[in-house]
Amino acid sequence: MSSILFGNGIALSERALDMLWLRQNITLNNIANDDTPDFKSQYLTFEDTLAEQVKAASATGSAENVRQAISSAPAIVRTTENETHRLDGNNVDMSQEQIDLVRTAYQYQYLTNSINNEIKRLQEAAKPF
Repeated sequence: MSSILFGNGIALSERALDMLWLRQNITLNNIANDDTPDFKSQYLTFEDTLAEQVKAASATGSAENVRQAISSAPAIVRTTENETHRLDGNNVDMSQEQIDLVRTAYQYQYLTNSINNEIKRLQEAAKPF
């Protein structure tokens, strides 16, 4: 719905926000399982796939194709299997998880601010009407 009203920029930001929320939950799950024997950390990737799909859809010149590419780009949850430095088999690196958590929070805040600024610009543009 928002794609129709605001264009693909906000739709893309909304999709990225959804994926960042999922990434944050995965990171929090990793942190919560720091003491769980044999737990393998997970991470989420979506940026490259999303960029590729949007680029391919943009080449068609169809805004509808771009909207479809944005909404259908998958998020891929991967498990880190081969990096274990602990005797209990757990491979959660708390330093890295905390860095990822902060990075994701900043990215989320940036996108939220970006959407808010875009809506403010649209409101200002609509005032004369």
